[in-house]
Amino acid sequence: MARRSRDEDLLMEDELTAAFLGEDDLPTGDEPVITTSASVQADEWDEDDAVPGQLAVDVYETKERLVVKARTAGVNKHDLDVSIADNTLSIRGTLSAGNEDDVENYFVQECYWGEFSRSIALPVPVKEDEIEAVLKDGVLTISFTKVKQDTVKKIQIM
Repeated sequence: MARRSRDEDLLMEDELTAAFLGEDDLPTGDEPVITTSASVQADEWDEDDAVPGQLAVDVYETKERLVVKARTAGVNKHDLDVSIADNTLSIRGTLSAGNEDDVENYFVQECYWGEFSRSIALPVPVKEDEIEAVLKDGVLTISFTKVKQDTVKKIQIM
């Protein structure tokens, strides 16, 4: 079995962070890397500063379909809002941590809880009336029928 290097572990941590943060929230490389196990005090978190997380997605095509997959583990299908307009797919939802009223102090808080969203300009034309969305085992899969592109049409110049 191959061992992962520390650099690969950091890359995986960065990918996980990027899965729920917007681009403006990601480190630029100028900031020092801080690793701590110190507790986070409840009064250090300002709810007004909360920014919706950005949902990580995979977008790929098959011969007939365009497919968008997103990890939505822990999200109830009733807490998801999926829509399409002008060939742009929007996914919004809320990931609830449950009732934590009795929590006095966190020692580690790495999970993202709260609102998330993602809008994706679809890379190919799709039939907006032929869409299938399935939530199974924490993965939201949205499948579109692609619009068939006719052969190249020559345009005569006048």
